[in-house]
Amino acid sequence: MMTKMLEFISQGGYAGYVWSAYGMTMTLLFIETVGLRRGNRAILARLQRLLRLCNAGDKQ
Repeated sequence: MMTKMLEFISQGGYAGYVWSAYGMTMTLLFIETVGLRRGNRAILARLQRLLRLCNAGDKQ
């Protein structure tokens, strides 16, 4: 059991490349998710400001 685990972790001698590729992918996916959430919040804030401006204009 332990031998199979070590073989999996060593990735046939390419562990540095394989695990760094996985790490880079996970890092970039995290950064992309954070960026999308920030963009979504910015768009919602702009829409709220626009709605307030439109409502203020209707009251005059």
